[in-house]
Amino acid sequence: MENSVAIELKNITKTFGKIVANRNVSLDVRRGEILSILGENGSGKTTLMNMIAGIYYPDSGEIYIDGKEVVIRSPKDAFGYGIGMIHQHFKLVDVFTAAENIILGLNEKRKYKLSDVARRVSEIASRYGFELDPMKKIYEMSVSEKQTVEIIKVLYRGADILILDEPTAVLTPQETSKLFAVLRRMREDGKSIVIITHKLHEVLSLSDRVSVLRKGEYICTVDTCDATVSSLTEAMVGKKITLNIDRCDPVDPTDRLIIKDLECINREGTKILDDVSFTARSGEILGIAGIAGSGQRELLEAIAGLQHVESGQISYIDPSTGAEENLRDKTPIQIRQLGVRLSFVPEDRLGMGLVGNMDIVDNMMLRSYRKGNSAFLRRKEPRDLANEIIKSLEVVTPGPNTPVRRLSGGNVQKVLVGREIASTPTVLMAAYPVRGLDINSSYLIYNLLNEQKKNGVAVIFVGEDLDVLIELSDRILVIGSGRVTGLVDARNTTKEEIGLLMTKTPEIEQSENEGGEGE
Repeated sequence: MENSVAIELKNITKTFGKIVANRNVSLDVRRGEILSILGENGSGKTTLMNMIAGIYYPDSGEIYIDGKEVVIRSPKDAFGYGIGMIHQHFKLVDVFTAAENIILGLNEKRKYKLSDVARRVSEIASRYGFELDPMKKIYEMSVSEKQTVEIIKVLYRGADILILDEPTAVLTPQETSKLFAVLRRMREDGKSIVIITHKLHEVLSLSDRVSVLRKGEYICTVDTCDATVSSLTEAMVGKKITLNIDRCDPVDPTDRLIIKDLECINREGTKILDDVSFTARSGEILGIAGIAGSGQRELLEAIAGLQHVESGQISYIDPSTGAEENLRDKTPIQIRQLGVRLSFVPEDRLGMGLVGNMDIVDNMMLRSYRKGNSAFLRRKEPRDLANEIIKSLEVVTPGPNTPVRRLSGGNVQKVLVGREIASTPTVLMAAYPVRGLDINSSYLIYNLLNEQKKNGVAVIFVGEDLDVLIELSDRILVIGSGRVTGLVDARNTTKEEIGLLMTKTPEIEQSENEGGEGE
């Protein structure tokens, strides 16, 4: 059965009104392989897989499992054929335990004991190398733990074909490595794994084959060993593109944001920021590097007024008056009014960043509308902004009145980031702005950040890709365990130097200092 075809799609077409999501798509998935589905945001990747998972039903075309044509009208039908999908936005009940979520909705004729479920969950976790406490509540879990619950949920139901939608979008590099190790074990066990992604380096390191979609149509399937970043990019976009960031010199750099001896403590009494000091200048991009959870998020939230500051100074130099403003004395709204904007791409883009049931225009209004002067709202300006973002960031949508929840994950993110970049800030803090975006869209965002820099904005960019940080930034601030471990010139540094600074702990720093004193 090894390398036999597990599932085959023939001429699958799916439309939503006038929008053609998939047109005559044909591809297959083999037993014991990892197949990556690659494509730009809105290329129809998730829609295609949703038809295999029984969430959508194709307008035309056939689906074959082990050579036999099947009809999949619901997720229940899909599970009956051994197909399970792990979605980008998790579908879990926060107040339930992992075991309760895994058994939830499972139609078993006999009664079950939670202890038996927990034991079986632990057996599945042990078999594939997962780390999971079956009795832990969902709201107590990290993102990777929640993802583990979703994967074990489909394995518990007997899935042999697993579909993962953007599984690494919000995972740290360490969590990604653990997930890949688990997926490779599943492949060795004969599982068929389909990954919807656009992270090319992950595709090349993990998958056996790659199928490319473009604008809803099937382009090609290639063996990963024969593919390169440039060949896959060209297949995705339809033309050769240069993946270079055109970094200009700092534009009239002037101190705009001065941070001195910043200290923040969480509810457990642990220091999450310790003696952090740096200066952000107008007309330059200050990159921030660090292992996930080193305090990057708390730092930006402290500047934006969203994180309690125990001690230290946050000063803002007003470009119009030259006056120095103490941001610690101001509310988040007052800080925003000064032009200090935080564009943070959260793990839950629809829960924290945008309102899914509202359309793009209304989501533009969320940032600007506070108190109306009358019973009527002015919608022209937010509509114009929505249309501008749709055009400049190439958001795939029927129009500005489309509910955000109907957009693909990457297009949701473009709306979220575009809204902040379009607000003409004086300080723009962009944290993980390309998380979940395809490579072409990512470079659109990088170019927009460069445009902000050319306009004299002080840009603070928190990124995960060290290559991009070095290529895009003017200076790079490195944070480790809540402390500044280095500040380097991006034009004269290396990934190795930044990597060493990222892993530098206070204990290592103290040891180095003691060694220096003894010499």
